[in-house]
Amino acid sequence: MSEIIGRNEFEEKVLGAEKIVIADFFSETCGPCRRMAPVLDEIAEENGDELSVVKISINSDPDLAIEYGVQYVPTMIFFRNGKELDRIVGAVGKNELLETVKKL
Repeated sequence: MSEIIGRNEFEEKVLGAEKIVIADFFSETCGPCRRMAPVLDEIAEENGDELSVVKISINSDPDLAIEYGVQYVPTMIFFRNGKELDRIVGAVGKNELLETVKKL
């Protein structure tokens, strides 16, 4: 299951992670974000050895969203070892997310 984190946990759980982290920047009032939530939870549950999924609310942590250039939600940013590897903007299917992970 994905975990909602804030700036305080971001450095440890995202930038300090050796495995791939999907950081889902979302808004509580965003319909596409709510549709992505179960997809991301399923990916986290099925692939927990290979990757982790965290959620960052742009309402609670707007500075973090600005720092990473998030203009639209949902935005999923893929990180490993503190580096951004790729990003997907907008609601997508499970297969597209997994294909992105595979190519990384």
